[in-house]
Amino acid sequence: MSASITVEQIIEKLPARFNPEQAADLNATFQFRLSDAAPFYIHINEGQCRALKGEHDDPTITLLMDEATLIRVVSGEQDGMSAFMKGQLRAEGNVMLATRLGKLFSMRSK
Repeated sequence: MSASITVEQIIEKLPARFNPEQAADLNATFQFRLSDAAPFYIHINEGQCRALKGEHDDPTITLLMDEATLIRVVSGEQDGMSAFMKGQLRAEGNVMLATRLGKLFSMRSK
């Protein structure tokens, strides 16, 4: 089922899955660098979320993985911590922010 999800669709759908109540105090940029797909980033500030293609100049955290890992984590098939422990996901910068990602985005669109 997850094979039909693309990185493009993830970028499009993330703002609709955003939980602004979990981001009241957050001003952060999550950079996603994928080994086999184009990079993108999520900027969260003042309860707003924007997902943009490309590289951010100064991300708060950078998450490195392949496209399949991203799709498994976003679809809920794999926990981000599990991917990290298995070496499928690396984080640079403020790595504590990675633990908030699950709360910031719901698995289902509103």
